[in-house]
Amino acid sequence: MRDISILGSTGSIGVQALEVIAANPTQFRVVALAAGGSNIPLLVEQARRFGVKVVGVEGDGVLLRDALPGVNVIDGKGAAAQVAAIPVDVVLNAITGSVGLAPTLNALGVGNKVALANKESLVAGGDLVLRAAKPGQLIPVDSEHSALAQALRAGTKNEISKLILTASGGPFRNRNDLSDVTLEEALTHPTWNMGPVVTINSATLVNKGLEIIEAHYLFDIPYSKIEAVIHPQSIIHSMVEFNDGSVIAQASPPSMKLPIALALSWPERTAGAISPIDWSTAHTWNFAPIDHARFPAIDLARRCGEIGGAMPAIFNAANEEAVAAFLKSEIKFTEIIEVVDAVLQHLASIAPTTLSDIADVSAIEDDARASANKNISMRGK
Repeated sequence: MRDISILGSTGSIGVQALEVIAANPTQFRVVALAAGGSNIPLLVEQARRFGVKVVGVEGDGVLLRDALPGVNVIDGKGAAAQVAAIPVDVVLNAITGSVGLAPTLNALGVGNKVALANKESLVAGGDLVLRAAKPGQLIPVDSEHSALAQALRAGTKNEISKLILTASGGPFRNRNDLSDVTLEEALTHPTWNMGPVVTINSATLVNKGLEIIEAHYLFDIPYSKIEAVIHPQSIIHSMVEFNDGSVIAQASPPSMKLPIALALSWPERTAGAISPIDWSTAHTWNFAPIDHARFPAIDLARRCGEIGGAMPAIFNAANEEAVAAFLKSEIKFTEIIEVVDAVLQHLASIAPTTLSDIADVSAIEDDARASANKNISMRGK
């Protein structure tokens, strides 16, 4: 029996994780939940169903205290970070955005294993996270990185030639003109059901750029050996190419329940996590190179990763602000990356080359957000 805490329990990953746990009651037990507070009724329902002892919410906890007598309610800014520090077997960090960095560091600091769905922890503070993590403490949840972790079992590190992340290509992989993309179109992902921020990031392919940075930190592989390729069916989740020319791929239907279940039980597997591929029917799987002219986000993210220091944090924070503006119809779809690029150029000369602690990350993120919002406001005039 493994004790689990879930951060971001009311989001897509958190909800699916609880479904995995409910299906395996002798294998997992939920100790604590934390959420941002946008869906208090669901959080209350989750807490009651799983009989948790602790619930965290980033807002006011008065409604939770009224609804959950006897439960320790932690509220206010930093609630998720406090929940993350409760000793358990695994903390699933399914928070969206760089606000997930502090909970990741807190969880690692008390010796918890972290099932990491919050890629921004590594993008914004990768060096800090790696300094805090002991071997085996970080377990990937993203389907691409879970696939890489599985495929990497086939060989040794010095045999790796290349990591190849797959991308569905989003809703616009076959659309040449992106200047008139609507919000509704951008939020309609052809394969995955995700939250709005991740869905927009997938449409711009920013998500794949973030995943390249994440892969660099998770597997200690240089950026020159990490690539991405379009695979519309989302059946092959990633591949590892070895120095003898062989390629090992992990394949499964597009469901996050498999990587979630594997992360919670790592290195063992959870039987029946999802239904496997139906081999009694014909399948066609396609692969194509990414058009970097239409989708410049990957090259931009790679350059930030190669420079290192504060640049990935600036990239991520600027993108978060630009996506928020697009979701409010304040900028066009194509302006998301334009804003990010402008912020990077503006801050490149003053960006710290090293980040000593989370205060450094917060400071440069504040600068990036301010620069992004100034750029966004000027576009509206």
